[in-house]
Amino acid sequence: MSQFWLAFGFGLVTASVLAIAAVGLSLQFGITNYINFAYGDFMALGAYLAYFFNAEALHLNVWVSMIIGAVLMGAAAVLLNRFLLSPFARRFSKSFYVLIVTFGLSLIMLNLVYSIWGPNNRTYNMKLEIYKKIGPFLLNKDQIIVMIISVVLMLAIHLMLKTTRLGKSMRAMSDNTTLAMTSGIDTKMITTITWFLSGSLAGIAGTVLGISESQITPASGELFLFVIFAAVIVGGVGSIYGAMAGAVLIGLSTEISAAYINPAYKLDVAFVILILTLLFRPNGVFARPGKA
Repeated sequence: MSQFWLAFGFGLVTASVLAIAAVGLSLQFGITNYINFAYGDFMALGAYLAYFFNAEALHLNVWVSMIIGAVLMGAAAVLLNRFLLSPFARRFSKSFYVLIVTFGLSLIMLNLVYSIWGPNNRTYNMKLEIYKKIGPFLLNKDQIIVMIISVVLMLAIHLMLKTTRLGKSMRAMSDNTTLAMTSGIDTKMITTITWFLSGSLAGIAGTVLGISESQITPASGELFLFVIFAAVIVGGVGSIYGAMAGAVLIGLSTEISAAYINPAYKLDVAFVILILTLLFRPNGVFARPGKA
């Protein structure tokens, strides 16, 4: 089997996980216009909540546990925004202060996971799947499910943004919050829904990351956050479709480079792409002004 196609298949899996995470972060940034440094820890906590329901408490199917964890993380994101982030955003005009708050929140969430589950790696209670040759790729069933979940979510988000009143309101608010408010859009409700979607997508991304890597760690979300930022910036900050495209570019590039150079340099490759983008296309490779 060709080394290129082997790496390409793994790249598609990485891109699928990355797309879920990057779109969730882009949705939140597009509405609030501030960076959430705790997003990676939302992923990790969502992954551990899924682990709790899958391997510790109710022993549910891992995919059912993922949904429960995603809903809980969506609710947590709404509450944290309502009682912590929004008050700071209203009180201080500069988003820098909110950024510092999210950084502190990241440390709190990381230590919360450490205190409950400890520093050791955990694995989901699921059947070990055998890798099979599918066309030019070598994948297992769980990786295929991860890719299907990602595609379904991306299509659902596309349809929501383009065909529903909610999606059109979100796009309007992303373009101009003040104008959206004067047009009669309930911006508070849109913000709440956006935070729920962002938190839920973070929970799903954290779980599928753990499934694709066959383990979860308290710091896995934080480590992946840097790659998420790269995908979001390469695609164009605040652009949902740019985040999807950026995820594919970063996912494929890191895995193919790992096959031909060294797996230890995957993060370096992501940042080389990020730096080149900032130098030559600072608005993002796939950015389109005025588009969601």
